[in-house]
This record gives sequence, C-alpha cells and structure tokens, in this order.
Amino acid sequence: MYVQKAILLDGPAIDRSLMRISHEIVEKNAPCENLCIVGVYRRGVPLARQIAENVRRISGIAPNLGEIDISLYRDDLTEKGEQATVENTRIDFDLKGKIVVLVDDVLYTGRTTRAAIEALIRRGRPAAIQLAVLVDRGHRELPIRADFVGKNVPTSHRELIEVRVPEFDGVKEVAILEDR
Repeated sequence: MYVQKAILLDGPAIDRSLMRISHEIVEKNAPCENLCIVGVYRRGVPLARQIAENVRRISGIAPNLGEIDISLYRDDLTEKGEQATVENTRIDFDLKGKIVVLVDDVLYTGRTTRAAIEALIRRGRPAAIQLAVLVDRGHRELPIRADFVGKNVPTSHRELIEVRVPEFDGVKEVAILEDR
C-alpha cells in the first residue's frame, strides 16, 4: 500500500516546468516548422497539449499534436493477456521527416519510452525523436535518457511518483508516495 510522502510540484510549478521545457524545445528545434508533439497515453497527453500550446505561443507556429497508445508495444504484453488494445492513438499527420517530441509524465525504467518509440516508428520514419518528461526518477533498465526534463527526482524502488492532472485526477500536482 502506497502512502503519500510529499507533494513535489504543485500546479504553478508544473506550469513553469512545462514552459521551460517548451522554451528548450523551441530553442533546439527552431524554426519549428517540422515539429510534432506526441503525448504518451494517458497522462503524457495533457502535458503534450500544454507543451504544444506553449510552443505555439513562443514560436508562432502550431506544431502537429498527437497521442500514442503503447499498449500493444509493451514488453510485458504476455502478462497483460487479452486486455491490451490500442484505442487511444491519434496521429493524423505524416511522421516522415518530422521532428517528434515524445511527451510522458515520468521516466523510470525506460520501457514505456522504448515501446512508444517502437509504436512511432511503425507509423512512419521521423527525422528525429526527442523525449520530454515532467519527472525523471532514475533507475533506468534501458539506455534511454530524456532530452527535456522538468524535474529530476532521485527515488528508491519503494517509492512511486504520481503525476496528477485535472483531466483524470481533478488536480494538477506531482506527489511522491512510499510503499509501507
């Protein structure tokens, strides 16, 4: 059973982190004409929407925005059985030759990111894939690192980082929970 230890980021702190990430994305990818923002379903999607809007405000160019469901690309699919379906992928633009910024809430082992990259590549061949995460908590099992990070939070394996967004949780915050 996990119990909340602390709130790491409140709503305004999340907004500041996402704005900083957005500025870094624009700086790295200017003039942003070939930029696409793709959120990893579920909580990466609202973060991707906010980043895309920030990028539009900063650069004057609205990037293509999409959502990717990695359910069928997970390496634990056999454990999930027949529950895995891909119903939440919405990419209505061609990825070929685009710079795709993949957005997720938490980077932990790297397995979700690996699955998302595989799912993207199956849909087309982007010029580049970059990774933006709100929280990087360490403990990588695969050689994956984020290009843009809101907050680095060293954690133990007994802890859990929970990103809460209004669309799913009614509140905007990042909490750290501990297994008791």
